[in-house]
Amino acid sequence: MNPTSVSSLNPISSIWCVIENIFLAAAAEGLACSMRIPVGEEGANVAKTVGAPENYLLPCYICLGYASKDNIEVEQVKYSAEEKMHYGKW
Repeated sequence: MNPTSVSSLNPISSIWCVIENIFLAAAAEGLACSMRIPVGEEGANVAKTVGAPENYLLPCYICLGYASKDNIEVEQVKYSAEEKMHYGKW
């Protein structure tokens, strides 16, 4: 992953677009989704475990399934744009 130009990153950008579309389609079918981005040697180890070709990059793992009926829903905290805008400071 040593890009020589912005265009050389297009395959990676395309992967994330595909992942987004998978999540949108799964949600439309009533499925729950989650994703894990591997760190360190994790991606290579999982690729070996699942028998992926050596030159494959696993950008993430996608989990799809039906949510438990007794799952805990996280309450979304709502903010206005004015509360989150900062000018001249972080």
